Amino acid sequence: MKRIQVGGKMIGRADQPLICSSLVGKSRVAILDEVDSIVPKRPDLIEWRVDFFEALSDIAEVIDLVSAIKTAVAKIPVIFSFRTMSEGGGVCALNESDILKLYVAACASRCVDFIDYEMSNSLASVTLLREISRNSGVAMIMSYHDHQGTPDDEILEEKFAEAERLGADVAKVVVTPRHSNDVLSLLSATQKASKKRAIPLISVAVGGIGAVSRVFGWAYGSSVTFASGRSKPVPGQMRIEELRSVLTSVSHALRGG
Repeated sequence: MKRIQVGGKMIGRADQPLICSSLVGKSRVAILDEVDSIVPKRPDLIEWRVDFFEALSDIAEVIDLVSAIKTAVAKIPVIFSFRTMSEGGGVCALNESDILKLYVAACASRCVDFIDYEMSNSLASVTLLREISRNSGVAMIMSYHDHQGTPDDEILEEKFAEAERLGADVAKVVVTPRHSNDVLSLLSATQKASKKRAIPLISVAVGGIGAVSRVFGWAYGSSVTFASGRSKPVPGQMRIEELRSVLTSVSHALRGG
């Protein structure tokens, strides 16, 4: 698997995954408060879920805030993400064209290190944003989210392959397991894809059932895992410091320590 280095962080390491924590506040004050609480815990990556931001229809306000986030997090790479409601995101009235404009502005700002864009968007939008992000020096994560269930292994493997064909720097697949076998399917598909794909992969099974994927997914080829920087984690997530401790112990054990 190819490794890529962004903002001083290597994605595609074999020993441990990078830990990412997400900002999900609605207001500028809430989001910057989140930043202040998360940064001291030293996540490897910070994702801003802009779909929860109450002023997301104001591009200038979005870019001003992402600039403030970048300044506050210093050297921690920032991922700019927007999820529609069908992808598990916040309530918003923006259409695909409006969302694309947000991403283009974020790339032009040079205040983000990654953009995370859904492959379910039109091919024209994906292709255009890929060109713009590359010209702006911004790495592109191409994502597939299923918030209803977990597709068959073959479909999951194809989603990783599709992201690579579309020119992604990183391929991401997120599923919603209904039982433990769904988590095994995701891990199996990730492992198979990691042997075929030339780009780093991210795979996540959400919710309590999927928690094992956040801890052990890297052993099957997932390069990034997610943890909470807030006092109350969402179901399936551990706190940053707890997850880091577990990952260190598991990694040490797998190396025969």
